[in-house]
Amino acid sequence: MLLLFVAVLTGCQQTEEDKSFTIGFSQCTEGDAWRKAMHEEMEREASFYPELKLQIRDAKNSSQVQVEHIRDFMKQGVDLLIVSPNEADPITPVVEEAFHRGIPVIVVDRKTSSSMYTAYVGANNYQIGKLAGEYVAKLLNGKGRIVEVWGLRGSSPAIERHNSFAAAIAAYPDIQIVAEVNGEWEKEVAKRKFPAIYEQQQEVDLVFAHNDVMALGAYESIRNPQEQKRLKFIGFDGLGGPNGGLQFVQDGILDATFLYPTGGEEIMQLAYDILHGKPYKKENILSTTVIDERNVHIMKQQSDKILAQEKNIERQQHLLYEQIQLFNSQRTLSYFLLASLVGSIIMGALALLSLHAKKEANKELLARNNEVMQQRNEIARMAKKADKATEAKLKFFTNVSHEFRTPLTLILGPVEDALHSPISADLKKDMQLVKKNAIRLLRLVNQLMDFSKIDNKKMKLQAAEGDIVSFIKDITASFERLAQKRNIRFRLQTSMPELPVFFDTDKLDKVLFNLLSNSFKFTSDGGVIMVGLQVNEQHDKVVITVEDNGKGMSLQHAERAFDRFHTGEDSSNLGTGLGLALSKEFVKLHHGEITVVSEEWKGTKFVISLPLGQDHLKTEELLTDVGKNAIQLVPGVMEAEQQVTVIDAAPSADQSAHKEHTILLIEDNKELREYLKMRLDKSFNVIEAPNGGVGLQQAFGKVPDLVICDVMLPKQNGLEVTATLKNDLRTSHIPVILLTAKDTVEYKIEGIQSGADLYVTKPFSYLYLLERIKGLLKNRALLKEHYSSEISVETKTVSPPKQLDKKFMNEVMAVVEKNLSNPELNANSIAASLGMSKVQVYRKMKALLGFTVNDYVNNMRLKKARHLLLHTDRNISEIAYEVGFSSPAYFSTAFRNHFDMSPSDFKAARSSGQGSHVPQS
Repeated sequence: MLLLFVAVLTGCQQTEEDKSFTIGFSQCTEGDAWRKAMHEEMEREASFYPELKLQIRDAKNSSQVQVEHIRDFMKQGVDLLIVSPNEADPITPVVEEAFHRGIPVIVVDRKTSSSMYTAYVGANNYQIGKLAGEYVAKLLNGKGRIVEVWGLRGSSPAIERHNSFAAAIAAYPDIQIVAEVNGEWEKEVAKRKFPAIYEQQQEVDLVFAHNDVMALGAYESIRNPQEQKRLKFIGFDGLGGPNGGLQFVQDGILDATFLYPTGGEEIMQLAYDILHGKPYKKENILSTTVIDERNVHIMKQQSDKILAQEKNIERQQHLLYEQIQLFNSQRTLSYFLLASLVGSIIMGALALLSLHAKKEANKELLARNNEVMQQRNEIARMAKKADKATEAKLKFFTNVSHEFRTPLTLILGPVEDALHSPISADLKKDMQLVKKNAIRLLRLVNQLMDFSKIDNKKMKLQAAEGDIVSFIKDITASFERLAQKRNIRFRLQTSMPELPVFFDTDKLDKVLFNLLSNSFKFTSDGGVIMVGLQVNEQHDKVVITVEDNGKGMSLQHAERAFDRFHTGEDSSNLGTGLGLALSKEFVKLHHGEITVVSEEWKGTKFVISLPLGQDHLKTEELLTDVGKNAIQLVPGVMEAEQQVTVIDAAPSADQSAHKEHTILLIEDNKELREYLKMRLDKSFNVIEAPNGGVGLQQAFGKVPDLVICDVMLPKQNGLEVTATLKNDLRTSHIPVILLTAKDTVEYKIEGIQSGADLYVTKPFSYLYLLERIKGLLKNRALLKEHYSSEISVETKTVSPPKQLDKKFMNEVMAVVEKNLSNPELNANSIAASLGMSKVQVYRKMKALLGFTVNDYVNNMRLKKARHLLLHTDRNISEIAYEVGFSSPAYFSTAFRNHFDMSPSDFKAARSSGQGSHVPQS
């Protein structure tokens, strides 16, 4: 029974195994999209026939190499040979040799010079060329000048397309081929050769290219957009996908393309039929058609749908393969279990014991199988979590980088104070060392945050046109002092007085600063560092070079110079490996290139090339005028280092003697809050709050003159606090300064939208912050003076710049005018009418007008009385009671104090006509 069982298994295995066939494909080139699409179709079709093993070799447009490949296939003993000839004549003898040896030969796309082959698959190049000629004749209305871009001169498609096209337009004497370009089927070759031929011609109307990519190359080589639009471009292939002829026609680059099917599926089906002895046709001609603006949309839709279906098929094949593997493993397991069962029958004497053992083994195997399935499912779940984990890491990475900024503020603030105070030379040197290394740490944090923005796709180019010559001169000037100190010959070499280029000043500054820092770091004293600036020969790029004669790099490390975190081989100068990698990313954002050439102990040369003009830039990459109205961003300490030296070291004694203003400081970091309070306490009354909730309570209760608020706060963040303050009638007039470690454009816009008056990035200079506080309070004081000077009885109050302040003043004026004759009108009654507390009304009136509510009421009463004295004949007592004074005597005293004249004298002056002596205010 065991022998019978083994025989059955062996027989089943043999019936399931089919004979395999090896197919060798000699491809003339794999360098274009059309042939890559052919390979994909062939490999996809071959996957339906497991017995077919396809081998592809690329001759790289060399007939000699292709002959060697075909001979290698014959030595290997392939079952079938597929050949796409590079050129007809050189390939014909070796194809005939293979055919005579009995190896089936399928010729595809291009033909040989004889008919000794088994079958041919391809379109009729003569017919498609004729169709193109007839189409062009109609397109040009029988008259025009044509430049023809050839494929490889010796290939049959190029010859047949040219001959048939020429024959078709021969019927139109006014259509002429005035020039020919040898494109060799390659886009870059056509792009390089076309301009020289085109410039020699006059009034060319159409470019006829033997394939779509050469037509695209000719199109791109023309720099004048008007010329591109005027010329008509015709190509062949009509491939789908984002880089195919269908897309070029839809985008308006090509006026038409002629479908030239790849035939990958037909080739493999024909090979299968030949190898299995099935009937087949020798000549398999693929159909073609013209594709232009009339039918490109439907053809593009069909092509995209086919491509999507092909991708779906590939995915399903992959899943099917996995299922087959699973099935084979389960089948093997089933065979094993069946063999165990037969063994248990043979082992009759140990049947019970053996059965128990087999059951245990079966359970264990099933458990393992389930475990394997669970592991596979777990791997799938882990793969889904990988993206979330990566996102979480990047978020954590960014948050940690932000956290560095507050400690740096606490380090740099006291250091700046020490440097501006009288200290010993040794201590000052130590403080300068601390400041230098803190700035270095800030630079590293900024680099880390820049990489985080790049990884999150949030780093955007903000390019504007500027003079790059003066820009580079400014940068090199900052290194001249270091060069003199180290006796390094350092200069800028350029013959151009100026050169306008579109670039992002911030990012390009970081690139050049990094390259020059590296050069000075690795160049010995007495060495040479040169910065070069010139325009390339094509006049389409500006080239910037930074070259030194320092220690240089080995070839291995030069190749990895721009890799992230690569620090080189010098253990004595290890860094983060971020600078050059970040520089490369910034140059890529400019659509430029950066390269390095270096040799050990002979120096290093970095080369940056940036495109000229702005055609390469998208609209969102250009800097607009929107930023002019943005909140001012305080520069980091590294950039502001020079600015700090020109600011006064400390407030004067007069400034700190009288604390007129109150500042509310909302900051959750205790150390930074205490540091700022200690500094601000010298000039202002300071109220503290550890979070947004407490800060709002303090703001509504005490109504400060200015609020300084951190953005990242517990409970309510700084943006929410700012929006709440600016949208509340009680606090809408208070200036708000936001402190933050986040300096992206998105956060600046959020700050603007919340209503903040200033946006300060950590770490910041305290002296800079102090001067900005003084400026905001000064502007608020000027505004008070403006408001108070404009109040009159005859006209309404001048509208404050903010709607809530305007609403407040209008409501106050309405209450006062309505109750002006009431002697009981005071701050309490006005506050009750407005639904606010007396303190809130007092502080807001004081902030907007500079005097109290009662002073405002008295001024309104006196100005109304002045108006009545000027324009009515009522007596003084009547006017006193009408404007709300409790007695005529009190009215007379108040009137004299305000106008330096009694009411009776004022009235007498009016009656006598002495208008010039009547007080006006």
